[in-house]
Amino acid sequence: MTLRLGDTVPNFTQDSTDGTIDFYNWAGDSWVILFSHPKDFTPVCTTELGEVARLKPEFDKRNVKAIALSVDDVESHNGWVGDIEETQGSKLNYPILADPDKKVSDLYDMIHPNANAMVTVRSVFVIDPNKKLRLTITYPPSTGRNFDEIIRVIDSLQLTDHHSVATPANWQDGGDCVIVPTLTDPEEMKQKFPKGWKEVKPYLRMTPQPNK
Repeated sequence: MTLRLGDTVPNFTQDSTDGTIDFYNWAGDSWVILFSHPKDFTPVCTTELGEVARLKPEFDKRNVKAIALSVDDVESHNGWVGDIEETQGSKLNYPILADPDKKVSDLYDMIHPNANAMVTVRSVFVIDPNKKLRLTITYPPSTGRNFDEIIRVIDSLQLTDHHSVATPANWQDGGDCVIVPTLTDPEEMKQKFPKGWKEVKPYLRMTPQPNK
């Protein structure tokens, strides 16, 4: 199954380090980061899992839950958790899905045969409270994920869902935004952007971040 942006992600029930998880019920009305790992006891993934645990306060601020996946079983995961906590200095505070039957891996197209037909690639899915897929990123095995970038994208998604703006290249929270091209009525623009805006080109209008 190929998932595309805007698709409703499939539900599943699967074992995890936190017990059996019905994904939709577990997610509730939160945003979700679902990220997969090739297998347990791998060095790059160990650093990633520790980093996500360390970032939990940032995710909590944004109403985001994290959930990881590896194709090994729960017993293997539990052994790996000990290594993660020992080496990364962060207590694991979110579940790792066990996927030995590759049910979830197949549902979310996490196995890329030309990379390795036996394991999941390093995929990231950002899912909104309506269970819509909002972001996908796939990293090669040799490159650890940039979770600061994933948080940046979530900030952009949550901002642009509620204001008539988009975020420009290299935007960070608090930076100027782009007024969407579909908004052209001057009176409506004055109402939505009381701080004003700068028209660089008719289609490129910059305004201070509206929720700051």
